[in-house]
Amino acid sequence: MNILIAGASGAVGRLLVPRLVQAGHTVTGTTHRPENIQVIESLGAKALVADAFDRDATVAAVREARPEVVIHQLTSLGSRVFAENSRIRVEGTRHLVDAAREAGVKRIIVQSIAWAYQPGDGPATENVPLDVESADPSRKRTVDAVAALEETAAEIPEHVILRYGLFYGPGTWYTSGGYMAEEVREGRMSANEGVSSFIHVEDAGHAACQALDWPSGAYNIVDDEPARGTDWLPIFAESVGVSLLHTAAGEGQPWERGAANAKARGLGWKPLYPSWRTGFRGSH
Repeated sequence: MNILIAGASGAVGRLLVPRLVQAGHTVTGTTHRPENIQVIESLGAKALVADAFDRDATVAAVREARPEVVIHQLTSLGSRVFAENSRIRVEGTRHLVDAAREAGVKRIIVQSIAWAYQPGDGPATENVPLDVESADPSRKRTVDAVAALEETAAEIPEHVILRYGLFYGPGTWYTSGGYMAEEVREGRMSANEGVSSFIHVEDAGHAACQALDWPSGAYNIVDDEPARGTDWLPIFAESVGVSLLHTAAGEGQPWERGAANAKARGLGWKPLYPSWRTGFRGSH
């Protein structure tokens, strides 16, 4: 197929492009930074420069690529400007979907998150509503942006929403040279009893490839072991060369419940890193 990846130079995009190329697809990747053109081309894709906030540039890129499928991997996580990341989810997705509809694209795959669910007991399945009624203003802004992303993507007839867990592995915050490793080294991180679900970026890319054939809907793309912070943080710290002396710091937030991956596994997706326990140690 002819596939456009928006955000092809990101942590997932850099793994996804060569997978798709090796599978025989024709791939075009967009980036908003001209210096990333060479990166995308070195992976075997055609590169186009298009700022997600520039509607005309996005329309032009999609028109030039003439894709059958659009894969949305746009984020600004590298800059850690969370307001901009929410803006990408709302405004950037709007531009991308409008461009895809104009070009006659019938299938879209989008990057969402697996920690936007309402509070509850145990790992959340995809049937749990998003936490749009959150009383916390910061969380509500995040969840509202996620809800807007997913609702906009659903305007494309075939839409697959990948609700990823916390990324770790090359190019992410949770790796030896990443943001969270630095936070641990500087003593700015403490664990609580809140539960998180992780996903290695290689498994995230693999899911996006398989999603080319999945039915429309949302899928949690997380590993098999949701974990309390008091369990995972010491092992992550150890994997980046730090020994934690203190880990307990409260119960966590009610929405910190992790997510279940049975729906995606039921379609044949199988993580190469089924647990962060071994993944943290082997992914740097």
